[in-house]
Amino acid sequence: VIFTILFYFNLLSCTSPSVVLNLQCPTTQICVSKCPEKFLTYMEIQYMYRKDNSYLTYYSQFCKSAFVKPAKTLTQVLLDNDCPTVIFPSKPFLRRCFPDFSTKNGTLTVGNKTEFEDGSGRRRNAVELRAAANGINKALDARAIGMKVFEDYATTWYWILIGLTIAMFLSWMFVVLLRFTAGFLFWIFTFGVIGIIAYGIWNCYQEYNSLQEKPNSHLTIYHIGVQTDISMYFQLRQTWFILMIILCILEVFVILVLIFLRNRIRISIALLKEGSKAIGYIPTTLIYPVLTFIFLSICISYWAVIAVFILSGYMVDLTFNTTEIAKACPGAQCNFAFYGGKSLYHQYITTFQIFNLFVFLWLINFVIALGQCALAGAFASYYWALKKPDDIPPYPLFTAFGRAIRYHTGSLAFGSLILAGIQMFRLILEYLDKRLKEAQNNISKFLKCCLRCCFWCLEKAVKFLNRNAYIMIAIYGKNFCRSAKDAFNLLMRNILKVAVMDRVTDFVLVLGKILVAGCIGVLAFLLFTERLPMIIEGPTSLNYYWVPLLTVIIGSYLIAHGFFSIYAMCIETIFICFLEDLERNDGSTERPYYMSQSLLKILKEPNVQTKKR
Repeated sequence: VIFTILFYFNLLSCTSPSVVLNLQCPTTQICVSKCPEKFLTYMEIQYMYRKDNSYLTYYSQFCKSAFVKPAKTLTQVLLDNDCPTVIFPSKPFLRRCFPDFSTKNGTLTVGNKTEFEDGSGRRRNAVELRAAANGINKALDARAIGMKVFEDYATTWYWILIGLTIAMFLSWMFVVLLRFTAGFLFWIFTFGVIGIIAYGIWNCYQEYNSLQEKPNSHLTIYHIGVQTDISMYFQLRQTWFILMIILCILEVFVILVLIFLRNRIRISIALLKEGSKAIGYIPTTLIYPVLTFIFLSICISYWAVIAVFILSGYMVDLTFNTTEIAKACPGAQCNFAFYGGKSLYHQYITTFQIFNLFVFLWLINFVIALGQCALAGAFASYYWALKKPDDIPPYPLFTAFGRAIRYHTGSLAFGSLILAGIQMFRLILEYLDKRLKEAQNNISKFLKCCLRCCFWCLEKAVKFLNRNAYIMIAIYGKNFCRSAKDAFNLLMRNILKVAVMDRVTDFVLVLGKILVAGCIGVLAFLLFTERLPMIIEGPTSLNYYWVPLLTVIIGSYLIAHGFFSIYAMCIETIFICFLEDLERNDGSTERPYYMSQSLLKILKEPNVQTKKR
């Protein structure tokens, strides 16, 4: 006899959500030669096997090989997984036994029955079996997809590594070459935006003119009211006129910003170039994300270990007489009941986990703060070198890292504590929102939205202020509160420069990330779809080419983000140093500027000229 068909002892357990996660049904499975053709329960076999042994012979085909006769109780059979509690008419499909479904007068049936005994005293219906069968199908689909994805990764893993290596090289090249291309990229983008808006104005005017002779185009939005078909609004002249006015206002605004803030934009571009030079002189800063990744991995591991220890660390030492239990309850077994308890320890488990989560947030923010302070110290040593690069101290990054660890740990921990407190409060709000979702009225929803918005803004503001405070700590070595106050006052005195600098930097960095990820993505697409046969032979016969493609694109973006986060910190540090340089020095022999000659040439502000006089 050849056993080639898989049989499930308890098909109804396949409705569990764990089926898709574990890629299998949580029940005993054996191979059989054929599927069941009729309904039978274990209780029926126990009753009939002495009268008619054929029932037992038939039923035992779907039991484990060691099963001889139904002498065990139903509970013992379930514990030992010897036999199914019930079998029902089934047919082989995908080499598995699936219920033999049919429809009778529009009602789903199994073996011409809509309901049946499940062998444990409960009535079940065919709909429940259909749900279980669907669960198996989902598991089979997920397993098949998972195997195909694994095959694709096994075929393309080295190409993925090559793509990520190229992304790393491109990111480094982009940062280094920004000293030559920052201005070009910014102005090309800016004039491109102006051109696109101008085209939009022209297109709106053309549509406005073309609708002049059409009927009902003179109606207003107020006349037609709210419509589900959005295209109806674009058949009105008023719609295109409003869009044209909005685009005109936007075009004028962009042009006025460029006219009145042109000097600040030029200074921002010069600072971008200066940041590229700084990284060129201190290339070791580009490997710092690896150290940050190691520290963050340690923090995550620490949090996970403590969380598991809290859940499983309480030991109960109980002693009882097993002999007495056996006498009182013959055949009794000690089985697992449930997790948890009512002891003092169990009452405070949630409190311990909340505290553990808070410490985790604190550690994560401390690691990020340490990195920002160390990088700020390295880049500040570049800026405050009067003769660059001769006056830059040796090993500036390692020196700054050691200084941050030795002298500024308390300041970094305090800043991280403030940020962790805000993040913890936001998490509590999200938790309460999910728990109380059903019991919320409009007022509570409004208050919840306001609180979430306020704390989101507060977190962003504190992150920005902390980052600049760490830069001041790296420059002057003062405590957190004093540094945060000085940084805030300095930024407020130069609020326009800050706004322009942030926007220019954000644009360049976002463009860089898109450029790196886009270039690698295009190359990977051409390679994985076999469109580069004349240049290089890539992997063939992929099941889902988009799986390695997305892996390469996302990985390239993350690598570029790591490189550009260093560059962003460099720009912020040089910007703070630049503002300090302007306020502390006047360009005279006694108090010379520490900025580079390229920045001195661009600097045309009246207050600086007054200082020089």
